[in-house]
Amino acid sequence: MNPIVQKSGLSVAGMLVACGCALGPAVSAQAAPVQGAPTTASQSDRSAERILGIDYQAQPNFYYCGPAATRIALSAQGKALSQDEVAKLLGTTEAGTPSALDTTRVLNELTGGKYRTTEIRDSVARPEQVEQLRRDVLAAVDAGRPVVANIKGTTVDTDGNPHSYEGGHYLALVGYRDGGDMIRIADPADPALGEYWMSLPKVANWIAERGYSS
Repeated sequence: MNPIVQKSGLSVAGMLVACGCALGPAVSAQAAPVQGAPTTASQSDRSAERILGIDYQAQPNFYYCGPAATRIALSAQGKALSQDEVAKLLGTTEAGTPSALDTTRVLNELTGGKYRTTEIRDSVARPEQVEQLRRDVLAAVDAGRPVVANIKGTTVDTDGNPHSYEGGHYLALVGYRDGGDMIRIADPADPALGEYWMSLPKVANWIAERGYSS
């Protein structure tokens, strides 16, 4: 069996911690869009901040992090689907969404096949895996595609806020700054913040033992 599937199959108990119990109905908010049509940025451009315009929506229950994160990524590409529609395509159940292979499959079905799955099989991301994530995030965001990441564990954002998903979670990487040293995260389990910045190595280590769609 593919390790990415094994590492991403979550129990209901794990998802209660992982995907966070978003209270109340899904909340929508519009982020500031990137100006102009998506283009490939030059190296000098990539020192600037780039954040994709998304339609943020919090997950409505403890196991919809996969559909919510995938829906956020789709919204940046002009695809208006409900979380229920995305959940059906992903095969999401109360046990969660199986793996990044599924988010890649659905994103490709709906956006023309440019996404691919990358695994970080180690428990801690190696330097080359961190750099691969940087390249993948920069290329995807420059092309107008948020990255959907399957993560696990506890870490802290640049403002000092902790984010703990010990059972696993899905979120969208929607922007970067400082050449990709900092990554913008849209977190469907955290409607109080919605989006936050995190350093590239922390994001890579969050993804460790799982994978991402870029």
